[in-house]
Amino acid sequence: MARKKTVGPKPERGAREPRPGSAPPSVGTALAALRQSEGLSLDALARQSGVSKSMLSQIERNRTNPTVAVVWRLAQALGVEVAELLGNVSRGAAHTISLMSKAHTPSMRSPDEKCELRILGPVELAGRFEWYELTLQPGGALRSEAHPPGSREHLTLLSGQVSVMSGDGIQQITAEETARYAADIPHAIINEGRSKAVALLVVLHPRS
Repeated sequence: MARKKTVGPKPERGAREPRPGSAPPSVGTALAALRQSEGLSLDALARQSGVSKSMLSQIERNRTNPTVAVVWRLAQALGVEVAELLGNVSRGAAHTISLMSKAHTPSMRSPDEKCELRILGPVELAGRFEWYELTLQPGGALRSEAHPPGSREHLTLLSGQVSVMSGDGIQQITAEETARYAADIPHAIINEGRSKAVALLVVLHPRS
């Protein structure tokens, strides 16, 4: 998840003010630019971040979208804000209330464009608490490997119909229903219907 910042003083290294109406760059494009600006090879960044070289290569070529936890580790290794990797680069002084427009709320898409996760929760809680708006087009799916032991997901469907799979279990849910399930085993959210499905997804990880 990414920290929302308002416009303000001096942008951090490599940051650019977004032009009105412009789309944020992909994670892969931003990652490659930041890595090269630091003079790091894929091997060096893999060592610093703990993310495999093959995964880094796939991300930079936009063949896969990293999880929020992976983006956080990459940002830490590069010494930048997560927002810089996700395209939300404007920064400002602290305010009691910060506001993010829809256009600048960080998001991740699947390679087939049928699954989108808008990152609603604060980045500093990544790995403990994650909050997303999930949109699945017909035929779209969000498939995940096992998270750390004790992790659980809470999915509230706002519209459409999806199937939730957790291990060997499967459950169909419709609008205004909530599914809670184990996320420390392989799990998936699948839209097998003919209309778009929109949901709020909360991922809770156990404290280490």
